[in-house]
Amino acid sequence: MGNNAGANAGGGAIYGLGIFGALFYFWQQADGFWDHVWSLFEAVFWPAYMVYRAFEAIPH
Repeated sequence: MGNNAGANAGGGAIYGLGIFGALFYFWQQADGFWDHVWSLFEAVFWPAYMVYRAFEAIPH
């Protein structure tokens, strides 16, 4: 069997960039303490939601 560590690392890097970009965007939009806490939550789960929606759009 082949070793797919490189492919897995590439996917993780892209997902990590998505989290970082989302955090940067949502953090700038936040005004108060709880808005900043919510922006952390959004930054972690927003890229996963986008991947889910992309897979959902693929025809069966």
